[in-house]
Amino acid sequence: MNVHKKKYTISLYWKCQLIGWGIVSVYWAYVVYSRDNYGVFYTLVNYILDILLGVSLTHLYRAFALKLGWSKLPINNLLVRVIPSILFLAVLYAFLGNVKWYVYWVYIAEEHRDLLAALLYWNPILITGLRLMSIWILAYHLYHYYQKEVRTAKENAQLSIIAKQAQLDNLSAQLNPHFLFNSLNSIKSLVIENPKAARRAIDLLSDLLRSSLYEKDDDLISIKNELDLVKDYIELEKLRFENRLHLELTIEEELYKAKIPTLSIQLLVENAIKHGIDKSIDGGIVCIDITKQNAQILIRVQNPGILQLHASSKGVGLKNLKERLQIQYKNAASFALKQLENQTVLATITLPLLEDENI
Repeated sequence: MNVHKKKYTISLYWKCQLIGWGIVSVYWAYVVYSRDNYGVFYTLVNYILDILLGVSLTHLYRAFALKLGWSKLPINNLLVRVIPSILFLAVLYAFLGNVKWYVYWVYIAEEHRDLLAALLYWNPILITGLRLMSIWILAYHLYHYYQKEVRTAKENAQLSIIAKQAQLDNLSAQLNPHFLFNSLNSIKSLVIENPKAARRAIDLLSDLLRSSLYEKDDDLISIKNELDLVKDYIELEKLRFENRLHLELTIEEELYKAKIPTLSIQLLVENAIKHGIDKSIDGGIVCIDITKQNAQILIRVQNPGILQLHASSKGVGLKNLKERLQIQYKNAASFALKQLENQTVLATITLPLLEDENI
């Protein structure tokens, strides 16, 4: 039979209360022991009563402030309530302290003391009460104000992350259907004229979609996995273009483990085929060149064609890619599309170098 013992822990609030008032009450214990000759026992009793007095008054104030929601008030409105509270608690502290003092001298020390004079004795106990209550109340509210600011900052940061993640998910959702649409068009064109090639294309598309599903929750992917996806896509398109489409790939070996935004190279290759190879009678070569420059990765995709500025600026895929780079890397990444000589278009992505050591 297993017996689970409940573990009791003291909250930070009670630790501060007991330690704080325990330290403060040491002074008064010293006073009554050395000046008033209370003796060891009654000095200890007085010490415990001083702790209980301080803890009780401040705890009652805390309960009252929590019930009325004072910690949620603006500073100006809070001060209007705090200052009278400090005065009231200081007077109550002095009054109860005088009662304690009177009870000891009359009922324990058996000395005659005037009750009214004892209760009206305010110096230095009232000044002490003002000082202690001011410190406690201000420290209490400053702590809660700090906690509220920290909590608000964390919530704002979390909301910002959620918003950015939603943006990334939305942009990726626009990219994947675009890729699927083009692939299905390629298969449709093969169904009648080349059924065998169409079946092969369906197999390739199935593999591509499977990879896409596995990678859909990741904003980043290794270049190796991204290139595997690109090669499958090229093979799928070659079934339609045959000898009109060729791929040349150059990459530094150490960059295979580097991380890049998912479907980024695939998008550039897709655009190169759609706007370059497909519009050329002779087709052409899609060149992918991936190099490292200092602490950055340069991804260049080059294809035959003529850059149409209005199309590149309004294209959904490229626009989304730019936004993804901005969200993911801020100003540390960039994308450029440039017309070169000999009717060649160059697309360049520049990224910070990130590696996945678990690959």
